[in-house]
Amino acid sequence: MMSGTLAGTGSFRCEECGYVVTLSAEDALPECPGCSGASFTRASLFTGGRFTRAAQTPRSADEQESWLERARGQVAAPGEHLVYEDGGKIVAVPLEKEWTRVGRSLAADVRFDDPTVSRRHALIVRQADGVRVLDDRSLNGVFVNGERVDWRGLKDGDEILVGRYRLTFLEVQEVGAASSELEATA
Repeated sequence: MMSGTLAGTGSFRCEECGYVVTLSAEDALPECPGCSGASFTRASLFTGGRFTRAAQTPRSADEQESWLERARGQVAAPGEHLVYEDGGKIVAVPLEKEWTRVGRSLAADVRFDDPTVSRRHALIVRQADGVRVLDDRSLNGVFVNGERVDWRGLKDGDEILVGRYRLTFLEVQEVGAASSELEATA
């Protein structure tokens, strides 16, 4: 019982300025040394600070339709693709293999270096009867159109959430003019 198991032991982050205070078992929360505030939450490696990535806010129906149209225009070849936005750029990943791994691992085909993404988060499986997404024993789960799934068949325009990342499955029949905004990966 030397560290982290008793209530009051551990690190706490000021909700106003982000200052972190570390306490031992018998300490009481002080006034914040950074801003004199009194509102603290338990600090975590995964909340606040340099290890977090802002969660994406849901798009309205109009915004989603506009984004899908823009994404379709950026795809370089017909076929099945995973499309997502990263730093304001549209990234299109063609699904050419039977299995496409999504995760934090260096072995992942679609890699997200974020603590909300498991090393082996999801698999996109292409077979003769269609494309489906499988949860690959992830901690935070896989969501398709807002519903948590273990596996699900995908159709054009389905939104897949992996950690904090929003991917869209596209089936493109004809290709528009590709612009310089496209970043295609294999």
